[in-house]
Order: sequence, then C-alpha cells, then structure tokens
Amino acid sequence: MTVQNLGLDRPLLTVNTLTKRYGIRIGCADVSFDLFPGEVIGIVGESGSGKSTLLSCLAGHLQPDLGRVTYCGRDVLAMPETERRRLSRTEWAYVHQNPRDGLRMGVSAGGNVGERLMAVGARHYGSIRDTATDWLGRVEIAADRIDERPSAFSGGMQQRLQIARNLVTAPRLVFMDEPTGGLDVSVQARLLDLLRGLVRDLGLSAIIVTHDLAVVRLLADRLMVMKGGRVVEQGLTDQVLDDPQDAYTQLLVSSVLQV
Repeated sequence: MTVQNLGLDRPLLTVNTLTKRYGIRIGCADVSFDLFPGEVIGIVGESGSGKSTLLSCLAGHLQPDLGRVTYCGRDVLAMPETERRRLSRTEWAYVHQNPRDGLRMGVSAGGNVGERLMAVGARHYGSIRDTATDWLGRVEIAADRIDERPSAFSGGMQQRLQIARNLVTAPRLVFMDEPTGGLDVSVQARLLDLLRGLVRDLGLSAIIVTHDLAVVRLLADRLMVMKGGRVVEQGLTDQVLDDPQDAYTQLLVSSVLQV
C-alpha cells in the first residue's frame, strides 16, 4: 500500500527533530519523519539503538527533551495531560511486547475488550458483550472463553487479546513494540498473518518497533534503521532490505541471511 494509491498527501503524524537524552547518553536524536493515513512504518535496530525510546516518546510515555510531534495538525507535546490521555484511549492504541503490560489480568477477556469501549462512551451491556465476542472471534479466541481471565490463556492468546482490546474502538494510529517478541515461531507466524489482515482491513496507520526484519518485511510500507539513537537509513521497506546503503544496515541484513 502506498500513499499515492491512497490518494492522501497530508500526514497523519509529523515528527520533527525529536530528541531524548539520559544524562550524557542519547536515547534518540534528531529524528524526523511523516506518517501518512493507512501507512505502516517499521523501526529496526539492535538493542540499545533507540527504537523503543523513540516509540515511547511518540506515544507520550516519555517526554522528549527537544522536538515536535504533530497529530492531525495538533501539537501533541503541548496538549494538556487530560487531552493526551483521551487521545490514547480513542484515536491511538499501544500494543506492548509483553501482553501483561497491556491487559487487566484480573478482568475477564470480554471485560478487557469492553473496558476500551466504555472509555469511549459505550454503556449498553448487551452491545458491549456482543462487540467483545465479535472481536474475540476476529483474533481467533473462542467465544466460550469470553469470561475467562487472561491468566488462563497462552502467551500468543494473551497477545491476540491485547490486540482486540486495542483495536475494538477503531483507532487511527497504533504503536506496536515488538508485537511478536517472546513467541515461538509458529505462534509468531499466525500473529503476523492476523496483524497484516487487520491493518489492511481497518486501514490502520501504525508504527512498529522490532528487531525482526521478517516482521517489517511483511507489515511495513517504509522502514527506518536506527543506530546509537539516530536514523542511519530510511526508505521503502523492500528497497532498504534488498539494497541497503548504510554499512550498519548492510550488517543487519547480512546477519539475518547468514542465520
């Protein structure tokens, strides 16, 4: 999917010179890019490259030291905290690597999905439960498990439940931090197929942080490669992976090919 095919030339999210430091250590520095409606950007790099720091700054979990983040023409960093929280419950969503960080473990599967609906004003119990049941089915969780707690689910099922909880309100922008991390290969494959279908069907914009080049190859339209907190290469995903220009990107790609 390309921006040209979408016929949309106005960015959904614009990031200008975003910088976060931890004392003398750089978390991320001078990061700038645009994200367009319906577009998926992947961010890759080794541990410590700054990709998770960048994602946390974009999602409002960390306050950057410098830079600007604009969403639909609004300055996100200048928003009152109440408005930013509302945005995170409605138009934005965040999928954690560890699903336990994104779920209420003491609440049923249906309750986890229903809470997000209630946060945007849903009040009719029957409608909430019906919608929750529908979404559990969409992420391949049987309807008869709606009243079970997440602790009764496998890691892969917990991740699928977290996805349902986040996407049930049809957010416009989804942040994903290593969404397939910690899962075995067969579970990863099923989850990636699910994510690819949901991104396509819902027309989501997404920013995905991962160390796995196969994940971005499958999901991302564009790719940013980070090293030492800085973006060293970016472009169309296939172009960057098939013909990397930066020496660090070449090393990342070759290390995968040699496995």
